[in-house]
Amino acid sequence: MIRIRNRNDRGHADHGWLNARHTFSFASYNDPQHMHFRSLRVMNEDRVAAGGGFDTHPHRDMEIVTHVLEGKLEHRDSMGNGEVLTPGEWQWMSAGTGILHSEFNPSKDEATHLYQIWLFPEKKGLTPDYAQKRFDPAGAVNQWQLIAAPDGRDGALPIRTDAELYNAHLSPGNVLTHTVRPQRGMWLQVLRGTIDLDGAQLTAGDGAALTEVEQLTVRGIEQAELLLFDLA
Repeated sequence: MIRIRNRNDRGHADHGWLNARHTFSFASYNDPQHMHFRSLRVMNEDRVAAGGGFDTHPHRDMEIVTHVLEGKLEHRDSMGNGEVLTPGEWQWMSAGTGILHSEFNPSKDEATHLYQIWLFPEKKGLTPDYAQKRFDPAGAVNQWQLIAAPDGRDGALPIRTDAELYNAHLSPGNVLTHTVRPQRGMWLQVLRGTIDLDGAQLTAGDGAALTEVEQLTVRGIEQAELLLFDLA
């Protein structure tokens, strides 16, 4: 079964400095029909105005992955990390027993466009951890590039939940497949461009939940960037 989450049906919040779209319930957006998909709890598409940002705030018992599409995002946390995330880099933060962090756009004139993803951890009370990594862009051209996995295999970020995260940059006319293991579900998120998924056209901001299928097949229509989650 394939269930499409249309980009225009997502929750929306405009705070001036932040324009956000929420695939799942988040903050003041509460939709009982869209709370999470398996361990995938948050899928936020954020646009942060120049000089804007999130003041220091707490997190706990959540695996958080951030990917910047355009601009820069500066991060500081109570573990002593202070990094600037740029396009092509991925950030993983395991909040565990609790962390404090802030995120802001350090630019004076350029907006930041990013996706932030939260997943439930394998168990509560883990020791907080953090990593940031730039992946070879060639590894995602018309193929699935592993970004995060529970064992950190093949250089992936060592996310602490039974989930795998893949990224791909799909050219028009090219086809990608992914075999779905028994009892697992897929979430596909279109970050940029347009694709065909089993006869349905999905464009930037659209997502799809796949359950009880043996294989996912996507075809590029316009140059696209995709996220794929393989979830227990």
